[in-house]
Amino acid sequence: MKFCMITTFFGPHSFGGDAAYVDRLCQALCRRGHEVHVFYCVDAFNAVRGDHPLRSYTPTPGLHLHPLESGYGTLSPLATQATGKPYFKSEALREVLDADDLDVVHFHNISLVGGPGVLGLGANRRAVRIMTAHEHWLICPMHLLWKYDRKPCDGSTCIRCTVAGGRPPQAWRYTNAIPKALRHLDALVFPSKHALDEHRARGVDRWAPLVHVPYFLPDDWSGGIEDQDPPASERPYLAAAGRLVAMKGFQRLIPLMKNLPEADLRIAGTGPYEPELRRLAEGLPNVHFEGLLGGEGLARLFRGSRAVVVPSLFPETFGYVVLEAFATGTPVIVHEGGGAISETGVESGGGLGYKTGAELLTAMRRMVHDEDLRAELAAQGFAQRIGPWSETEHVHRYMELIADRREARDSGAKTRLDPAAEAVAAPLSPRTSSTKAKAS
Repeated sequence: MKFCMITTFFGPHSFGGDAAYVDRLCQALCRRGHEVHVFYCVDAFNAVRGDHPLRSYTPTPGLHLHPLESGYGTLSPLATQATGKPYFKSEALREVLDADDLDVVHFHNISLVGGPGVLGLGANRRAVRIMTAHEHWLICPMHLLWKYDRKPCDGSTCIRCTVAGGRPPQAWRYTNAIPKALRHLDALVFPSKHALDEHRARGVDRWAPLVHVPYFLPDDWSGGIEDQDPPASERPYLAAAGRLVAMKGFQRLIPLMKNLPEADLRIAGTGPYEPELRRLAEGLPNVHFEGLLGGEGLARLFRGSRAVVVPSLFPETFGYVVLEAFATGTPVIVHEGGGAISETGVESGGGLGYKTGAELLTAMRRMVHDEDLRAELAAQGFAQRIGPWSETEHVHRYMELIADRREARDSGAKTRLDPAAEAVAAPLSPRTSSTKAKAS
């Protein structure tokens, strides 16, 4: 089969997160003999990268990269942000989406590569079209349901929040652009039930069938390190990883280490909030910054730790770091205000949850000193990694979804609104009331 992936960031021009999933899915499909093409926006990466380094990246056989780079630079993603349309990227995207040999078009993070306008682009209507909602972009102009860069969203003040966040205007959000675009999809996929429910509560299920398919890790991601003894360390330590931004919550974690002098905290990652985090760590000899680590380095860091702490403050849609910890046989400690982080880290049985700083400190102490508890949680987390969150299970569910959507379309099943309904539909809004789901 021939697949086309369309996303904003990918490969060397990416920050992890959704790009990591796209890469892993592409490689899994290529290993099974499929042909995969990825279109992504270099202009968008350059516009927001700051000091973030380019990643070293070599595509696997069968994976074809199509970096979109115009002569207009930052103007290209700005035009998409403001209009919700591909504009300077439309010609290249239309060419591939017109091709009649495509079997599947899978959209991912389309915020700067094409906006909602890209979902209906192209003449090929034979290919199954699906989209994975890696963030809350469909229902939040800031993508994260994180209000004024300081708290979870508690109401619809989108314009003020966007202005405060320094984002360009997105007037198309107050039209029918998103409802019209979603009607071109055969399925809208979510990595967690929490993320699906957030969108269903805002009425997104009126426009496309909603489906839950969790993330996964490649079978060889950890290099077999989970079968080895943990690396020798003079002192026990807790690990944390992620882009160093305020919403990840590391600033709530670092000061607590003064109350845990018998253990270290080792943080992997880089980002614009790093100087502030380093300032917080001054005078704390047990807090260390590891920099940006690749898969092997991260696996080694996690394997040797007593637990991986995930202090996210905003509602994550899955939280890959939880799955990566489980893959190395390591339990997690997660903030229960972090959206799907609680679903993946606590409800899975592989970790402890907390709500307050005192509860976090208690959880860290338990992980450092209670070997039986740690071993029990680690075993339950690893069972998730080799079961429902495995590559084999994910690809099976992915291909099953594609076959089901193709069958539904061929049989004439009614999975979208009648055309007449679109004319009277209200624009999508965070205040939209929920309706009964069409699929889950």
